[in-house]
Parts: sequence; structure tokens; C-alpha cells
Amino acid sequence: MENNNTINKPTEEKKNSKWKQWVKKFGIGGIIFFTVKGIITSTLIYFLGKNFWSVISNYFTTIFD
Repeated sequence: MENNNTINKPTEEKKNSKWKQWVKKFGIGGIIFFTVKGIITSTLIYFLGKNFWSVISNYFTTIFD
């Protein structure tokens, strides 16, 4: 008698997408938090870099007045 049983060996590992890995690691709330944090940080860097010294000087003049 021939043995026709096949043994299933996982030759290819399923690659999870980056989104699935991030959801598993941080959760939906964490992804939303880091996205909003990145948008706010990018906006602040853009506007503060655009007129950095005028913002800083106005801040200190209003404190000491």
C-alpha cells in the first residue's frame, strides 16, 4: 500500500502588512494619537520655522511687559 498522506509544511510565511502590525502594537487609538501628534508637530515646525525669531521675541516682550 502506498502512503499518500501529505504533510503540510509552511514554506511561505504570511507577511503582515505594516498597518496590521501597527494596529496590533498600538491599537486604533494609538494610531489616531500618533497621526494627530504628527500633524500638530509638523504644523508647529512649519510656522515656527517660518518666523521663529519674531514669535520668540514677541513672546518674551509680552512676558516682561
